[in-house]
Amino acid sequence: MENVTQKVEELLIPILDQQGFQLVDLEFVKEAGSWYLRAFIDKDGGIDIDECALVSELLSEKLDENDPIEQAYFLEVSSPGAERPLKSEEDLKNAIGEYIHVSLYKKVEGSKVFEGHLTTVNDENLELDYKAKNIKKHITLPREIIASTRLAIEF
Repeated sequence: MENVTQKVEELLIPILDQQGFQLVDLEFVKEAGSWYLRAFIDKDGGIDIDECALVSELLSEKLDENDPIEQAYFLEVSSPGAERPLKSEEDLKNAIGEYIHVSLYKKVEGSKVFEGHLTTVNDENLELDYKAKNIKKHITLPREIIASTRLAIEF
């Protein structure tokens, strides 16, 4: 389905650029027998429901004109929420100092999941300050073993 999201992204990016919004994530997935095209959008200060509705309307028009998707589907445009994924290099750099969740492909220090404050982002590693059993620690995670990153809510 990479091809579908690629085609949709080409239609969506000019709409978002015109509105001053950014694309956080785009997915085309089958759930419970139905296809869903989901666009997660944001802007500085957050996105509201009226802005999501506007983008949905504009994208729907473009999709009708270009018809890049063969099967029937539901279009959903929404905010990524408080635990938004950190997909791009810019997302990661903007998250320095933020509390994040990192999932790994393989264990480091006995765990595949870490949550903490992002302190450093570079081409090779991400560095986090985190707590383990109420002890403050610092860890360097090689980027090649990072499966995903997202903002997290600190309790």
